[in-house]
Amino acid sequence: MRALLIALGVVMVATGVVWTAQGLGYLEGSLMTDQSIWAILGPLVAGLGVGLVVVAARRRE
Repeated sequence: MRALLIALGVVMVATGVVWTAQGLGYLEGSLMTDQSIWAILGPLVAGLGVGLVVVAARRRE
């Protein structure tokens, strides 16, 4: 279970980074490019992912 939560957290961080880059216009070719909502949601999702990784890594089984 711990490994699954860590993997989910890493995927959330990667997704958040991509969303942020698209929202800020660094990654082009998507409907999300230059849309400020993705520049806001991206860091939130990435932050939740980091939190999930930290909690899962500290968890005992």
